[in-house]
Amino acid sequence: MQKPDAPTTAPTAAPQADRPLLGALLMLGFCATAPLIDVGSKLATRSLPVAEITVARFVVQGVLMVALAMILRIRLRLTPRELVLTIARAALSLIATIGFVGAMVRMPIADALAIAQIEPFVLMFLGWALLGESVGPRRILASIVGFGGALLVVQPGLASHGVAAILPLITAFAFAGYMLVTRQLRSLAPVAQQATTAIAAVILGLPFLWILPDSLGGGAVWPHGAAWAYLGGMGVAATLSHIFLTYALRLAPSALIAPLGYVELASATLLGWLVFGDFPAPMVWAGIALIVGSGLYLIHREQLAHRRPKLPVTPAAATTPAATAPQAARPRKAG
Repeated sequence: MQKPDAPTTAPTAAPQADRPLLGALLMLGFCATAPLIDVGSKLATRSLPVAEITVARFVVQGVLMVALAMILRIRLRLTPRELVLTIARAALSLIATIGFVGAMVRMPIADALAIAQIEPFVLMFLGWALLGESVGPRRILASIVGFGGALLVVQPGLASHGVAAILPLITAFAFAGYMLVTRQLRSLAPVAQQATTAIAAVILGLPFLWILPDSLGGGAVWPHGAAWAYLGGMGVAATLSHIFLTYALRLAPSALIAPLGYVELASATLLGWLVFGDFPAPMVWAGIALIVGSGLYLIHREQLAHRRPKLPVTPAAATTPAATAPQAARPRKAG
């Protein structure tokens, strides 16, 4: 049974960072199950509108996560601040999901996912623009290269799929915002985060079934036959993959986990080829290589920045305002 968050001593908190192998395995579990959400969504779009598929995903995820929270006796009551952040998190998750499902109506899964993989660069930009985080020239250059790779994937997509190729970019921006909001919800247990976000997403998403015109994925159709299996499988895959990801990040450092995220692109490509017969074109492969390469370099720079030792502060200096102020104001050098 998971205990509620509470102050812990160092010996009990340490094991979370001492199990990198299990954390890496859980991240690989995420990479194996997350593309199943995309496969189920793409299959469901053959008979169901995009908005309905998106809401159904959160309905299944919400039912499963609320049941799990009740079994583990995890609190779901939110403070006013947590409520506001949860609503924002749900709205961003809805936008990201609708954008990605809408893209897959006309695009191969691997192409759409490759474009959405620019999310780390968007997150870096938002961290700089909104939070004042330090960004060095090497990271800016890596981001430019990553965006160039995304353009290589988008360009043939625009020619063959129209503006749908832009939707994964919307997904990347929305998911980056989702990650920023998630950082502010550390007071909630992971299961509670997923459960309350799913509930809020259902409440926010239901009106879109009638607000959006049919041409933009609105409307509601009663599922028949295999569509039930697609929706249920999609919801179960979403629940499992997010549990894998959440606990992977709790058991291993993010610097170890982040590079493994690109395995999702490989598994999505394989599933897209096996289920739909889609295989990326040579130019798309070139774009994927640039995105993955620049993303891995960005992760490498983050590792170096976090490993850089901080300058020691002597007790005498710590009590002197003149000595501490410049040091506190100086941003950490980032490349």
